[in-house]
Amino acid sequence: MTSVSTIGSRETIAEGLTDLSDEKQGWLKLLMENPVQDDLMLAGLHLYLDKASEARFLNTLKLEKCGEWLGNAAPDRLQIRLAEAAKSGQHPAYQAFKQGLTRSGGLERAYPKAPV
Repeated sequence: MTSVSTIGSRETIAEGLTDLSDEKQGWLKLLMENPVQDDLMLAGLHLYLDKASEARFLNTLKLEKCGEWLGNAAPDRLQIRLAEAAKSGQHPAYQAFKQGLTRSGGLERAYPKAPV
């Protein structure tokens, strides 16, 4: 029986998405390389979006940048789950994140339209 240790928590992932410094981007990319960490990554993303929706000031540019970065950095297997997370809320924070995610074109690269 093997146990897989996590390399973070949903709180540290949310902090990393808030910061998005070069160091945090490298750490998040490392986290996304391991499919076992996908649920933790998405839990951190939801926490990040929830905190953004509760904030007194909505920084849409930062949310769009985060969505665009995740869309470009995340592996194909995460693209649908990222899109679902972006659609999971009606708050403008979720809409801003979704705009950046859509602008990245990650979902289209992962699942191109079939030629008809």
